[in-house]
Amino acid sequence: MTSTETTSTAVQPAAGDRRRWFALAIVMTAAFMDLVDVTIVNIAIPSIRKDAGASVSQIQWITAGYALAFAAGLITGGRLGDIHGRKRLFLVGIGGFTLASALCGLAANPEMLVASRILQGGMAAMMVPQVLSIVHATFPAHERGKVFGLFGAVVGLGAVSGPLLGALLTEWNLFGLEWRPIFLINLPVGIMGLVLGSRFITESKAPRALKLDLVGVAVVVLGLLMLLYPLTRGEELDWPVWGYVSMAGAPLVFAALVAYERRKAARDGSPLVELSLFRVKSFAAGIAVQTVFGVGLGIFFLVWTLYMQTGLGWSPLRAGLTGVPFSIAVSTAAGLSVQQLVPRFGRKVLQAGALLMAVGVLLYLWEAGRYGMGISSWQMALPLVVMGGGMGLIVAPLTDAVLSEVPREHAGSASGLINTVQQMGNALGLGLVSVVFFGVIGDDLRSAQVGPAFVDAFQHALGWVAAVMGVIFLLMFALPKRPAQHVEGAADLPAVEEKEPELVS
Repeated sequence: MTSTETTSTAVQPAAGDRRRWFALAIVMTAAFMDLVDVTIVNIAIPSIRKDAGASVSQIQWITAGYALAFAAGLITGGRLGDIHGRKRLFLVGIGGFTLASALCGLAANPEMLVASRILQGGMAAMMVPQVLSIVHATFPAHERGKVFGLFGAVVGLGAVSGPLLGALLTEWNLFGLEWRPIFLINLPVGIMGLVLGSRFITESKAPRALKLDLVGVAVVVLGLLMLLYPLTRGEELDWPVWGYVSMAGAPLVFAALVAYERRKAARDGSPLVELSLFRVKSFAAGIAVQTVFGVGLGIFFLVWTLYMQTGLGWSPLRAGLTGVPFSIAVSTAAGLSVQQLVPRFGRKVLQAGALLMAVGVLLYLWEAGRYGMGISSWQMALPLVVMGGGMGLIVAPLTDAVLSEVPREHAGSASGLINTVQQMGNALGLGLVSVVFFGVIGDDLRSAQVGPAFVDAFQHALGWVAAVMGVIFLLMFALPKRPAQHVEGAADLPAVEEKEPELVS
């Protein structure tokens, strides 16, 4: 996963070495670029659909393809860094991400854009796992609290600025390029990160890292494609029989993966998935929560964008500004939950977050039905703040809660698996959009019928999202009442304290 599986002695840079702060700025910029890229694309989806002539399934794959490649790549990205050097993999990742961004911006047709997005997701998976590993190898323990606080601020800034930046770039239509600048803006940032990273980042690796399980990766990707491809193409192809056969076969592929991983663990101790983790009740439940949560978010964010821009006819800028209260609420609630609420109330905070999100979704559903095409941005503010507050209560403390009963020696592998399944859940949710949203929109709509049809479909999709939040609330009863302190922050730190990476000069 994204961890160092061996024990070695760390050699930290001198406290007066200013290069480590340049290195921090570089890797944080790369993390910010990835976070913004996820949110910036959603706001431009209607423009891409109109300008590039993309079909419904292609629109889904522009987002789901990135999430799927990111999820599959996260499994190996961290371990490749352990084996071949984190600086080297970071530079490969940021270079590839920049190249893929250029290909996205220069895409001649929807097929090229989908392929470039898949490449972009794969390169992000090489880059992102190295960020916190490089921080871990570069900064002494007494400075890491400050560093991870900065990382949290970057995450919050990415959540707020992504939709706004995407809206502005799309609205301005720079040089007549329509949506393309949302990808091309990565080029100067990526080139700068590549040049400065090669100079200021110190190489580190784990000399006895585990081997890659490429067969396991291939089986995971096969199972996901068998499930996701028929979901995204089914509505467009009138649900052919082969689609149902493929989806029915996906669980069998995952069952074969479990059997293979069990044998591989016994043979050489380097499985893709550490199956023993699932014997920990809280971890197994947490994996289920992360997966289902990813499904809910994957559905909501895509249909929300389509509802505002295609259904209501709003500009990208208006849609982006409408989402600001949501982003602010997420950031504010996330800070409160970690620092004040979870230490006092434990698991109840996360469950309150799930219920709060469900209430916000239902309130949004009611308002969408009551006001129809005449709904305004300020009328959306209340449900979005409620939803954002609920999401903030969940996202920040969830990983620590899931890891709290995991043995210390598996904390890194467990955190990598958590991140992976959330991305897989997100890809599944994006695939389900064809069922819960486009599946209730009639064919051959006249121009006057498009808006009301999208409003109705949005309400239908919100009902599904509310149901997902209810499932998450119930699954959270299997989490520990209060996360144990001994692994607090394990998900933020791919390698635990006893497993310091070795610096390579």
